[in-house]
Amino acid sequence: MITAPGADPDVLVTSRPLDEYCALFGLTRAGLAALPGPLLDCPGGAAGLAAEARELGCRVIAVDPAYALPPPELTARALAARAAMAVAMAARPQLYPSSRPDRPFRPERYLRSWDRARRLFTADAAAHPQRYLAAALPRLPFADGVFALTLSSHLIFAYPELFDPERQLAALAELVRVTAEGGEVRVQPLNDGRGRRCTHLDRLRYALGERRIASEVLRVPHRDGRTRRVLVLRAADRRGPRRSANCNSH
Repeated sequence: MITAPGADPDVLVTSRPLDEYCALFGLTRAGLAALPGPLLDCPGGAAGLAAEARELGCRVIAVDPAYALPPPELTARALAARAAMAVAMAARPQLYPSSRPDRPFRPERYLRSWDRARRLFTADAAAHPQRYLAAALPRLPFADGVFALTLSSHLIFAYPELFDPERQLAALAELVRVTAEGGEVRVQPLNDGRGRRCTHLDRLRYALGERRIASEVLRVPHRDGRTRRVLVLRAADRRGPRRSANCNSH
């Protein structure tokens, strides 16, 4: 079993569907379909992204140390993550407002989308295991510049006890390394599991700049009226014409 931070049993193996990825990262289905190369999901968890994006013509490679686990154990961790999310929603409902002011937020309805994504993941991972690689940040088993778009959700800033500032810097630089010229890296959220923002983000971005990595914080509007912050990274010496799957202007 891989002994890397992402393999820690405290890291949730979530099962987010494609539409949630789009909402969290400021993407569109049309933008994903138009990507000139593959997409990296790191960590991929038990998400439905690879299976759903394939229907758009987008190739996704998912990486997660949890993929080293036997399938029944991986499924058990995904179900445990679902249960943990249900508890979190009940304990702090203010963090999960409804997308419509006239309709209360319904955790079970939301988590049913996770159930569908988990089923898609399970079937796709069994049918196409080459799309799911057991590996962990800050070292990935890819050559430079492989991916047109790289996404990293609910890990690097969400678990500061596992990713201190030095490891965060190494992980972000590694994601940029495997991303192609003209592509970009998107990372979210920029806070921990309790909603506390990263207090050293400016220093981290300065350190990235010293490594010739350009960064910006993209503000993505959501249907619930809030704005989500996404860290966008590009290699500064190969920015070129931008080919983005973004649904919002930078």
